[in-house]
Amino acid sequence: MEEFKKVFEKNKAWAANTTAADPDFFSRLAHQQTPEHLWIGCSDSRVPANQIMDLPPGEVFVHRNIANIVVPSDLNCLSVLQYAIEVLKVRHVIVCGHYGCGGIAAAMSSQKNGMIDNWLRHIRTTARIYHDLIETAETQEQKTDLMCELNVIEQVQNVCATTIVQDAWDKGQKFAVHGIIYSVKNGLLKDLIHCEAGSKVTRGEDFPAVLK
Repeated sequence: MEEFKKVFEKNKAWAANTTAADPDFFSRLAHQQTPEHLWIGCSDSRVPANQIMDLPPGEVFVHRNIANIVVPSDLNCLSVLQYAIEVLKVRHVIVCGHYGCGGIAAAMSSQKNGMIDNWLRHIRTTARIYHDLIETAETQEQKTDLMCELNVIEQVQNVCATTIVQDAWDKGQKFAVHGIIYSVKNGLLKDLIHCEAGSKVTRGEDFPAVLK
């Protein structure tokens, strides 16, 4: 408990410093939540949405899970997606993966991991689909990194296929779905894929070469 008290000490210091820098910050934040971005990312503690995009609190609506997966059976993720689109009217839905993802690595190994293997089955299905492409990579690290990219692209397609997104686009709502990936090694994002209404798909400048 003594160690946990540091959480409150650091919180008080952060609140004081924030107020000193911007006296109206918290009063302004308390009366608005109008983010333009929904971030669907990995639970990895090294991949914080706001910091990566250099955006303050209130600017990003966030959902995170192991390996940034979007599936029709995940009511938690779908509820976040629905609220972001129908209530918050976000302009950008972002699926962000990251290189060196432990969930991806676990899914690509033959080792048993307990209950989480049920969740990782979604990744293993994608890995089977792209098996021949993945095997073109020379090292295991390269194979894992390629799978991280392929997983992002697959999850973007899953987002676009939801009734939430399709119904919103049919009604003329303007927003795009983006697939990006983050490197923990250098802090930079890579641009993989973008989707808009009417099944308009645009490859990002960092779209995997093996798929071109």
